[in-house]
Amino acid sequence: MRYEGAARRSQTYHKTIVDRIWNFFSSVRNAVIMIVLTLIASAIGTVFPQERYIPVPKPAEQYYPEAYGTLGLIYYRLGFHNLYSSWWFIALMLGIGISLVVCSLDRVVPLYRALKTQRVKRDKRFLQIQKVSVELNAEGKEVEQLTASLEEALKKKRYHVRREENALLGEKGRFSRWGPYINHIGLIIFLIGCLMRLIPGFYLDQYVWVREGQTVPVPETNYYVKNEQFIKEYYQDDEFPEKLDVNGVIVKEYKTKAVLYENENAEIPGSEPKLKQVAKHDIEVNHPLKYEGLLLYQAGEQENQLQALNLNLVDTATKEPLGSVKLDLLSPPKEIKVNDNVKVQVLQYFPDFALDDMKQPITKSTEPNNPAFIVNTISPKTPDGEKQWIFLGDTLTADGKDPKVTYAFAKPDLVDMSGLMVRKDASLPIIFFGAGVSMLGLVMGFYWQHRRIWFQVEEEKLLVAAHTNKNWFGIKNEVVKILEANGYHISAAQLEKEAKQS
Repeated sequence: MRYEGAARRSQTYHKTIVDRIWNFFSSVRNAVIMIVLTLIASAIGTVFPQERYIPVPKPAEQYYPEAYGTLGLIYYRLGFHNLYSSWWFIALMLGIGISLVVCSLDRVVPLYRALKTQRVKRDKRFLQIQKVSVELNAEGKEVEQLTASLEEALKKKRYHVRREENALLGEKGRFSRWGPYINHIGLIIFLIGCLMRLIPGFYLDQYVWVREGQTVPVPETNYYVKNEQFIKEYYQDDEFPEKLDVNGVIVKEYKTKAVLYENENAEIPGSEPKLKQVAKHDIEVNHPLKYEGLLLYQAGEQENQLQALNLNLVDTATKEPLGSVKLDLLSPPKEIKVNDNVKVQVLQYFPDFALDDMKQPITKSTEPNNPAFIVNTISPKTPDGEKQWIFLGDTLTADGKDPKVTYAFAKPDLVDMSGLMVRKDASLPIIFFGAGVSMLGLVMGFYWQHRRIWFQVEEEKLLVAAHTNKNWFGIKNEVVKILEANGYHISAAQLEKEAKQS
């Protein structure tokens, strides 16, 4: 009854490999299986944290087995650690998208043909097998007058009426039949928008730390951001209501005075950055810096971070001060001239000092979490130089002997560091558009019904039949009211009874 003789392709072609592929993706059962598998995979992906949220700086292949044992190893090997970009998850999403397209085409073509070629005058048996069907006596009634009266009654109910001799077909809400397919189109657009996030440049979700006064590249872009100043403001006592008991201090505002630069030499490999200011904004919580789809959100802060070590040089024997040096922890100089007689050469620098398995010095990261220097001090007492290790709060000569020049630690330079969340999502308009189209299809399919009513006078009998894709109670009431307006008193229950008898 759905397609009224217009067969679906999946039900008529079964020979070639193309037919088999088409039939696989046109199956609603297979589509449901793929959706269920995707939901199960998404649920499993939340059992352990995704790779980007690993709390320690370790490779994923090392972290998951150490933290979660055998389950963690299986989790990593199956790709759940990076679920949404794993090949099999993307394959499932593509499979669902292909299934939506094929299912829609497989059904929309025969539906279109069935609706377009509807006949007004139908076989008596066709009318009798409808769920709402009744045969009434038309003896003694003027056929033309009865037909015209029924036609007028249908039009009053806002039916589009077609007439062929003594047969009528009233139809309304046909557009609701396209609701599911418009919903499918919206879901396909939505899915395309989601998959577009895998294309470089369409989606960006990164995090960057910027020290005060520092300019750093924004990950995966041609931009740089400078932190001119980080401000952390607290509520004052007089800003609270008298009855509010507050222990300690409460932060009122986090703010980063930021400048965004564009690297004009980004397309030239190996060239020095040529920065051009493109935006300047005070970034606050929920008030990001916005520029051409790029968003920088205030997301974190670290106070009193090491910026530079300040050291005083002292002659070990005479305790005579020789001068002072500043060792910048972000970009240490190769050589520092203390005065005409003393200079310090920076031979090696380890921002995050550690020892490897071979007891060799390495750095675990580029952040100055545990800085260590190897310096060579040239002075009148050490004309050939004296190599020393400089750690946080301690020094050590290369040969283990007492140094001729002592490094005394002064107060280090400390700065605040701002954490900025970097977001860009060029696929978002497509996702919202797809969601809107999908919602339109849902509304069309749920809130309207495709109703058809047939009246046909044959051999002094009035044949009545009706069909709808939902809300049978409503269409039976409409049939009853139309018949009552034409002198036939019959209840909705009688219509149902007649249908059961047939």
